[in-house]
Amino acid sequence: MTGEMMLERLREKGLKITPQRLAIIDVLIEKRPFHPGASLIYAEGKKKAKVLSLSTVYATLQEFSRCGLLQTLEFDQRENRYEVNLEEHVNLICQRCGKISDYPSPSLSIRLN
Repeated sequence: MTGEMMLERLREKGLKITPQRLAIIDVLIEKRPFHPGASLIYAEGKKKAKVLSLSTVYATLQEFSRCGLLQTLEFDQRENRYEVNLEEHVNLICQRCGKISDYPSPSLSIRLN
């Protein structure tokens, strides 16, 4: 999903487009391949919107997830990550470095006899 698509979805849902939300969207788009966590989004977003708190980041990410603007990747042993790639895919996680990569979903064909 692009930044423009995200803004359009915000408008459709009747949500205000605030400097904080714009900063968070920018970071989500810029850091898309890294599947950023809230702490990275906060650190990078703070450079774009001077008035941004970590609680605002968490609340905004939750709101975006509820509106279908992003997916939340939940983990037991690490920080949740967020992604704006809403296409069908699998997330692969490197066991050494922890990097998360998108991989197209294999097509499965089921035959019924």
